[in-house]
Amino acid sequence: MKRNQIVYVALVGLLCAFLLLDFIPVLHPYFGWVSPPVALFIGILFAVTHAPAFPSFNKNASKMLLQYSVVGLGFGMDIQESLASGREGMNFTIISVIGTLAIGWFVGRKILGVGKNTSYLISSGTAICGGSAIAAVGPVIDAREEDMSMALGTIFILNAIALFVFPVIGHALHMSQHDFGTWAAIAIHDTSSVVGAGAAYGQEALKVATTIKLTRALWIIPVSFFTMAIFRNPGKKVKLPYFIFFFVGAMIFNTYFLADHAPVVGQALSSLGRKGLTLSLFFIGASLTPKLMKSVGVKAMLQGVLLWVIISVSTLAYIYYF
Repeated sequence: MKRNQIVYVALVGLLCAFLLLDFIPVLHPYFGWVSPPVALFIGILFAVTHAPAFPSFNKNASKMLLQYSVVGLGFGMDIQESLASGREGMNFTIISVIGTLAIGWFVGRKILGVGKNTSYLISSGTAICGGSAIAAVGPVIDAREEDMSMALGTIFILNAIALFVFPVIGHALHMSQHDFGTWAAIAIHDTSSVVGAGAAYGQEALKVATTIKLTRALWIIPVSFFTMAIFRNPGKKVKLPYFIFFFVGAMIFNTYFLADHAPVVGQALSSLGRKGLTLSLFFIGASLTPKLMKSVGVKAMLQGVLLWVIISVSTLAYIYYF
């Protein structure tokens, strides 16, 4: 193997070992530092200091492990509490999805002059759930590979920043666990960074953020069909986020069976989901190569940043004043 591949395998092996050792209570003080932000930082550090290693595996591993981990988190959540949290964030979710798509089109096309497809992909990723939304909408609008790269690069870079910045801002503003979870779910693009930020802030924040974000992710379906209509591309296949339904199934199973008969099993599966999430963030960080960062145009990045600031500030205002 090449040197970068050896380093990559070593890092993955060490992270897996540390995460498994953290399951042992007496060893937690020594390995509890391996958190989602730390794993993401290690992945980014590898990406900027080494050439890509096993890029296909890295891409597939980040996607699949994230989905399995989210389902695992469902085994530690109560469906009734989650539905209550989802309802509280539903009104602003609807407003923010529609508003972000409209503002994104105006900022990208009318003010910055970003290409139609790239602008729409960035707006969709910001409005719904980051890379998943871009992957779903891209084929519908016949987006070119360079359009997809610019949009994904913009979203991934901002996601990485959000995972570090949002918990710091939340603590500085003395936000409650519930308020932070709601804010993260609405204002951070990708599910991985939302769940990672929630986990870094606290257990309740993690539950609220995960529930609201996955409710928001279901908007991929109506937005994809709306996209078909406005881009006049009927017959294009829409990718459905099936893992969300498994997540809901896990919550139902935990609420009505595991919680009463085998709570230890639910706790173990939920803990395993959190460990899997941490590892998936390493894979995501390892994909943020200098080449990907250079592929993002200044205008595309500016559109992403402006949308991000608008939705972050407006969500904070909604939480504090409504």
